[in-house]
This record gives sequence, structure tokens and C-alpha cells, in this order.
Amino acid sequence: MSVETTRSVEQIRRISRATDAREVALGAYERLLELLERLEPEEWRAPTECSRWDVAAMVGHLIGAGKAGASLREAARQEWWAKRHAHEFDGNSLDATNELQVRDHVALSPEERIAELRRVAPAAVRGRMRLPRPLRRIQLRLDQGGSNAVGMPTTLSLGHTMDVIYTRDVWLHRVDIARATGRPVGLDGDSDRRVVEDVVAEWAERHGRPFHLTLHGPAGGAFHQGQDGPHLEFDPIEFCRILSGRAPAEGLMATRVLF
Repeated sequence: MSVETTRSVEQIRRISRATDAREVALGAYERLLELLERLEPEEWRAPTECSRWDVAAMVGHLIGAGKAGASLREAARQEWWAKRHAHEFDGNSLDATNELQVRDHVALSPEERIAELRRVAPAAVRGRMRLPRPLRRIQLRLDQGGSNAVGMPTTLSLGHTMDVIYTRDVWLHRVDIARATGRPVGLDGDSDRRVVEDVVAEWAERHGRPFHLTLHGPAGGAFHQGQDGPHLEFDPIEFCRILSGRAPAEGLMATRVLF
């Protein structure tokens, strides 16, 4: 989108099962797999910005998260393990879940990780989209210890998790892997644009204050809320990294969103 056209955040069509959550999720997985298939063997050992994870571990986490999205039974297994081991991760059950996902796939080679992620991705998206309506209303409490950044939400619905958060996780870990290996992210797909603008809309809703925001380059755009407020300019990737807790934040940017 051209930054010459400024949109109100109210004009952003939110990602949901009723709109384009399936298409955006599949697009995010495909762009990630395209990146992984270009990696050299030594790049799988590159450390990422996520503590204790190299590229291989990060992909192991994504495989495990995909399996949880595909199967309620598998999701329950991971959740039960996480509750019993959360004390090992500063009381953060999400950190514990992530660790289990990494451990479950530690023996896979890079080629096997790519093949397994490609196999599980469509099933993960199907499973997420068919979550029954009563379960979608369940409110999840987010543990505030461990790796959780200050300013994050404390609760979210299971429906929002399935429609949006899993996809953001895939998208941002693609950024993490690109940064770790020095590879270009290449923000040029429709799924990239939709992820970024949906983040803008949720961030704006969370803080509720006026602003003018310009995100330069592919997947960017210009957005406003209200009539006054600060003028902010970022690269789309840096904007999302700050809101995810990967970079320092101040002012309105200290209101984070979950990835």
C-alpha cells in the first residue's frame, strides 16, 4: 500500500475465520518454508533473538505448535506438560510449552524439519479453522513471568489465538530466522500486508489513543486514529519487533501485542 493514502484503523478488515484467516495462515507458512529451503546446513545452527534457540530449535517449536493447532488431543498433551513444568520457566506455561515443542523434535535433521513442517502446516490451519464456536469463546490467561514482555495483554480468546496469534508466530519467526542468517525477509506477499495491518489495528485498539503512523516499504502503509497524536514512522518489521517485545519501546509503542 502506498503511504500517500492514509487510512483510519477502523477501515482495516480484521483477520478472522469469517474473513481471510485461512488464506493468511497458509501464506505465512509458505513464505517461511521458502526461506527454510534456501538455508545452508550451518545456518540451522545460527542463534536467534529468542533466548536459547538456534534456527533448528525455532523450527522445532513451529512444528510442535502446528501439531497443537491440528489436534485438540495434542494441544491438551502439551498444555498438561506445560502446567506441570511451568515452575521451571519462571511460572510461564507458554515458555514451558515452547520448550516441550523444541525437545519433541530435537532429533530431526534440517531436511526432516522442513518436510515435517510442510506436512503439518495444512493440517494445523484446518484444525484451527474448525475449532467449535463454544471453545472459541474461552478466555486464556497469559502468564506474566518468563519471557513475556512488559505491556503485553494478560488475556486473549482461544478463537483469536487460532485465527491470528498462531499466524503471527509463524510470520515473526520467519523474521527471526532471516535476521539470524542474514537472509532477506522479502515482505511482498499479501499475507505479509495483512499480518502487519492487523497488528496495527489491534495495537491501536489496545491503547485507544490518537496517532499518525507511517510504515515504509513493502507491507507498509499509513494509518491514523483520531485527529491528533504523535507522528510515528517505522519499517514494518521493526514496528512488529518492538510490539512483540524484541526491541525497546516507549510511549504508545510500549503497548505490546502478542505474537
